Amino acid sequence: MIQRRTLLQSGAAVAFGAPALVGFAQQSVTLKFHTFMSPQSNVWLNMHKAWMDKVTKDSGGRIKFEAYPAMQLGGSPVQLYDQAKDGVVDIVWTLPGNTPGRFPRIEVFELPFMMNNAEATSKAYWEYVQTVAQDEFKDVHPIALQVHGPGIFHMRDKQIKTAEDLKGSKVRGPTRQITKMLGYLGASPVGMPLPQIPDALSKGVINGCVIPWEVVPAVKVQELAKFHSEFDPAGGALYTTTFILAMNKAKYNALPADLKAVIDKNSGMETSAWLGKVQQGGDAPGRESAVKLGNSIYTIPAAEAQEFKRKARLVEVEWMQDMDKRGFNGKQLLDTAKSLIAKHGKTAKG
Repeated sequence: MIQRRTLLQSGAAVAFGAPALVGFAQQSVTLKFHTFMSPQSNVWLNMHKAWMDKVTKDSGGRIKFEAYPAMQLGGSPVQLYDQAKDGVVDIVWTLPGNTPGRFPRIEVFELPFMMNNAEATSKAYWEYVQTVAQDEFKDVHPIALQVHGPGIFHMRDKQIKTAEDLKGSKVRGPTRQITKMLGYLGASPVGMPLPQIPDALSKGVINGCVIPWEVVPAVKVQELAKFHSEFDPAGGALYTTTFILAMNKAKYNALPADLKAVIDKNSGMETSAWLGKVQQGGDAPGRESAVKLGNSIYTIPAAEAQEFKRKARLVEVEWMQDMDKRGFNGKQLLDTAKSLIAKHGKTAKG
């Protein structure tokens, strides 16, 4: 009888005690990370993989990743946000602007000549969403919000020195506000995801594109476009693009508290700033890839940038009007974004 009771008690301990404790101590998770960036890109190697490696290290190996660049899990770049929202994957890095008009308030950072540098503007973007657009990404758990360095012109057949030079050229833009800007500058804007650029350039579907220097080697633009035009920093940056590193809400909420804390430690304003800084840090080697091929690089002087600003001004006006129609205060949102970029620009050097 004593032996039977002892066995029952020890069995109960095994059933209700030890495995629960062991399970809690050893609980780990594998997260699927999906993006459109190529496995050779600066973004994948120096941002995504570096972030995943840090999370794995900080968790003592208990958070692991299945990493899928180049849309390896299927779908198109436009579908990435919804893949995270719907739990098809756990974490994505994507452009909110892939779905035009769906995230209208954050488009303020993509207006012409808004950004100063990627580190400061990424901090401003994070703070802006936390303070005046908290429900913009309500369907996911935002890990980081960032932008890239200054976007510039890359053309197959001619140098862009003035806004007039864009007339009649088919130029790819990444998002709604940027394609609008290209139209007001005189180009025929073509919206398309980044991975489609090489084929479109080689076949003459487009005459050029706007992207930052850092992503040029990843899509071989230095081989397909021989004329590049950047802006003197004194004249401002033509544009930037917003990105989000987003996690499925249910997956985040299901994490044990200590693993949730690891994700939190690698989220927020400082992570956003780090991603922006690393992405812009790839601009110099990206530019060098064009220099090595003997491509023509022209710097648009600050005085000439004023004409670009004048022509592109309507994009800002129309965005504010759109916000007003949606029930927001467009001018207030614009002023908030500008003040946050200026505030963070005092400490961030890009």
